[in-house]
Amino acid sequence: MSVRIPATVVTGFLGAGKTSLLRHVLEKSQGRRLAVIINEFGDLGIDREIVTGCGIPACREEDIVELANGCICCTVADDFLPTIKKLIDRPDPPDHIVIETSGLALPKPLVKAFDWPEVRARVTVDGVVAVVDAAAVAAGRFADDPADVARQRASDPALAHDNPLEEVFEDQLACADIVVLNKRDLLSVVERARVEGEIAASLRPGVKLVASEHGRVPVSALLGIDAAAEDDLKSRKSHHDAAGLDHDHDDFTSFAVTLGPVTGVDGLIVRLGKIVARHDILRVKGFLDVPGKARRQVVQGVGGRFQAYFDRDWRADETRQSALVVIGRTGLDRAAIEAAIRAAAEAPVKA
Repeated sequence: MSVRIPATVVTGFLGAGKTSLLRHVLEKSQGRRLAVIINEFGDLGIDREIVTGCGIPACREEDIVELANGCICCTVADDFLPTIKKLIDRPDPPDHIVIETSGLALPKPLVKAFDWPEVRARVTVDGVVAVVDAAAVAAGRFADDPADVARQRASDPALAHDNPLEEVFEDQLACADIVVLNKRDLLSVVERARVEGEIAASLRPGVKLVASEHGRVPVSALLGIDAAAEDDLKSRKSHHDAAGLDHDHDDFTSFAVTLGPVTGVDGLIVRLGKIVARHDILRVKGFLDVPGKARRQVVQGVGGRFQAYFDRDWRADETRQSALVVIGRTGLDRAAIEAAIRAAAEAPVKA
């Protein structure tokens, strides 16, 4: 029997740090030929652009594949399986495949796809890595206030209390072989101990929990787990098991806002933070065209925390353009948010 190509599934909620971890893996690939599949919930393909713009020698554009036709767990047959077959049928197949799922994806349907006959004989799921935003967990983003829920139920017993954020988060943890508690530097010692305890209590026996900053975890801990996760689906519980592993994303929405050149980036970030808080936006990410700068500026925000950095030169064959993707729960006031972002980008720079 030929040796099967190992595949690692990297899951985690919006803004947890999956792309940072992926870049770290590529930087420390130690001669492995890695192929990467990136799936996003959004229209601009930000994560693939961030990865291909990283300047890492081992990161060849032909090895980075984007699936942008919806969440990967819902388009397995149409998008994922043909992509996997194309990669493994290459004259120089990869040594290892790394799959970064959308922040809203359920990993279990994806793992189940590796049990399909046309894939199973040639690829195995080496492991599922769940990346967690430690600060978001500490702030209670994925859990309801039990007392508040009890009060609501008492006032209206028929009121539904399903929390889609919590369900996706718990499904990602339940499927994991290793959990990376990222952004530990944003927590105090006491907060970190509390969050680690909460997460550890929810994990399957044998699942490892490691803390990190900027997704920097020894690659030897991420690749080579040898979990054969496709053979272990029953132990990986899901809120969506009863529904035959189907789910949709009607609870979430995304849209892109195209802008002109941006001069006052610092001021824009401050104003974006206020917009995010006002409209309860989950994630903002994109690129800015800064006049006088040869490089493209990346902007990413989760909750009220933003970062900005220049990644690569604008290419001669591309149009310099500023664009941001906004992701949140269904019901966002798109018109108001777009108007606010445009006003924030166009605001005069203070002297």
